[in-house]
Amino acid sequence: MRNLTLAATQMPCDGDPAANVARAEHLVRTAAAQGARLILLQELFETRYFCQDQAADFFDFAAPFEGNPLIARFARLAGELGVVLPVSFFERAGQSFFNSIAIIDADGRVLGLYRKSHIPDGPGYTEKFYFSPGDTGFRVWDTAVGRIGVGICWDQWFPECARAMALMGAEILLYPTAIGSEPQDSALDSAAHWRRVMQGHAGANLMPLIASNRIGTEPGRNGTAITFYGTSFIAGPTGEILADTDRATAGVTTATVDLDALARQRRSWGVFRDRRPDLYGPLLTLDGATGARR
Repeated sequence: MRNLTLAATQMPCDGDPAANVARAEHLVRTAAAQGARLILLQELFETRYFCQDQAADFFDFAAPFEGNPLIARFARLAGELGVVLPVSFFERAGQSFFNSIAIIDADGRVLGLYRKSHIPDGPGYTEKFYFSPGDTGFRVWDTAVGRIGVGICWDQWFPECARAMALMGAEILLYPTAIGSEPQDSALDSAAHWRRVMQGHAGANLMPLIASNRIGTEPGRNGTAITFYGTSFIAGPTGEILADTDRATAGVTTATVDLDALARQRRSWGVFRDRRPDLYGPLLTLDGATGARR
């Protein structure tokens, strides 16, 4: 039996990075006090979601992976509390910029980083202006609490990402997120869709999943704003919601799972045994056509 308490967090972010980081640390401490050993913070929590606008000065928020003070602070915190802590940050690497996440183990060691693979580009979410597509490939990490796989926000809409991490041995899937209203269509609310897609990843791969989203309304520079809808949650291995939060309250939600029992369930269910990679060639193309059909 390997019982593990998972935590999803959510909070608002404003224009004061120091205050945002302090709020994030408070949530981590709160989650650890509730027994959580794997704690997920939301995407790019150090700042407002600057991708609403295309402005060169926002590149000043980026920092290298090596020697990054944000990562160092949370590495000390993880070591102090004995928790595994993925930390989202805006990475500068040479002349390139990435939406990245550093994986910190429970002893404070930084195990490596993942760079967001799928970069969205739409009204209010103009991430292609800031971020290059990640070049790390999907990754998993052996941590003190188990093997984890982490995607970032838009990655969560792609079942290939979740399945790749599961095939590499992930026991838990994590998705830090920044998603809310659509500036071009106030009637569009993707909150339920967003959750159901990830519940599907959990159910299809028979493993728990943590999603952490931000809350609050953040103004852009051109009279627009995004209201982030929170609803952070933890899904179980059949896609069921084990714990969740509302659309507006900052805080922590936790759930406990038995990783050994879940491993037995995955082995007996047969979804990995009965895969047919020889038939999945269309997944390796953009248009779904195989070489024989062209």
